[in-house]
Amino acid sequence: MAKEYVEERDGGYYLTGTRVSLDSIVECFNEGMAPETIRAEFSTLGLSQVYGAIAFYLDNQTLVDQYRVDQELKFSNTRMAAEPLPEEMRRRRQAAREHLHAITQ
Repeated sequence: MAKEYVEERDGGYYLTGTRVSLDSIVECFNEGMAPETIRAEFSTLGLSQVYGAIAFYLDNQTLVDQYRVDQELKFSNTRMAAEPLPEEMRRRRQAAREHLHAITQ
């Protein structure tokens, strides 16, 4: 009995029955991470799910790579179209970052 490890949902690819995107697994895989290491990064997944996602990627590499390029382009376009933060909010955000950095040192 064959099992589907990846599903298309809401315009994206996810590991079946999870909120983990195929993009996340592919990114780790392309960075050279072993399936066992990827599994450790995503504690809700089983090792067979990670291998299944990698197999899906390898079987559909052209499709998935193009999907990832398209997603990055959409994200970039959305980011560029977004209104910039007002100056006061930027100052508050910077102050919060500096505070967080100071308390974690």
